[in-house]
Amino acid sequence: MAISVGLVGLGQFGGNFVTLFRDHPDVHRFALCDLRADRLAEQARKFEISETYASLDELCKTDLDAIAVITQPWLHAEQAIQVMESGKHVYSAVPPASSPDGEQTLELCDRLIETVKRTGQLYMLGETTFFRPETMYCRQRAAEGAFGEFVYGEGEYLHDLSHGLYDVAKNRWGEQWGRDKTGGVPMHYPTHATSGVISVMGAHMTEVSAQGYVHPDDDWFREDTITGNVFSNEVALYRMSNGATARICEFRRVGHRGREGFRIYGTEASFENDVSGAKWVTKDGWEAADLSDVREPLPEALAADLGGHGGSHAYLVHEFVDSCSKQRLPRINIWEALRYLAPGIVAHQSALRGGELLKVPDWGDAPA
Repeated sequence: MAISVGLVGLGQFGGNFVTLFRDHPDVHRFALCDLRADRLAEQARKFEISETYASLDELCKTDLDAIAVITQPWLHAEQAIQVMESGKHVYSAVPPASSPDGEQTLELCDRLIETVKRTGQLYMLGETTFFRPETMYCRQRAAEGAFGEFVYGEGEYLHDLSHGLYDVAKNRWGEQWGRDKTGGVPMHYPTHATSGVISVMGAHMTEVSAQGYVHPDDDWFREDTITGNVFSNEVALYRMSNGATARICEFRRVGHRGREGFRIYGTEASFENDVSGAKWVTKDGWEAADLSDVREPLPEALAADLGGHGGSHAYLVHEFVDSCSKQRLPRINIWEALRYLAPGIVAHQSALRGGELLKVPDWGDAPA
């Protein structure tokens, strides 16, 4: 069944998804939406889209089947809820929920779950790591039982501020930009680091102890910002529901070219991935992990250009469109999405308390 889709948010990231939605064979109607009239008109001309809307309120009043929300992080939860309450399925960029106060973010998680249950609409998180080839490879090996029992996993998102994050912050806030808008909490944006370990192991994080790093004389992470956060880097150690442990790092001041990656260790074999490439490691040695044949099939119109983040964009769009078309639960559904987010929210709380061991909330497994 073909569906109709609208996309809201045509900034630095949203524009990467226009052609993927427009060209999907199961999308028979596609609309664009942005608050900036100049940007909306430019993108509509560029991509030859005739149907446009000036606000999410207008978009929600249409008879579209689904809406992709690719706006500012602190808007995702409220806007996803608005979309579902208007009777439409929703795709949300990461993170699924965000607020300066971690407790408030957990309340937004509660509201997202409640809205999905009450409305019956589909929710999918656009977490790119889920469809990176390394993650697909590891899920295949896990399904074969090749890891044995999982014992340990580690993931990280290393993104120094100098690699574009200054401009990203300024563009996100627009006219509201000011000195109080710097900073942010690294662990409030944890999904690139947590999702690899969680999706491969098929387990979730249950407890956490975390520590934060304070950069000397930091002019970005300061107490006098809306988050009040002084940690540029945060490291968390977790217990997991399968008995394994995991370590997650979120660094924004680091002498590194940048990395979204993970490693998984089992009783029979392990997966490692560093600057020299992905490796499958056993007790007898190691070999280069063959990532050439792990991709799932895609519609021909999307297969020519997979997009960014390790070629994950096309797979994210197809997963969402296919789940809406077939009325099936997306693999990165709301229950899975919150298992990627909540560990980071609680890790920051632990870091603020000097590493106190805290429980990570869980909203249960997705319904069958």
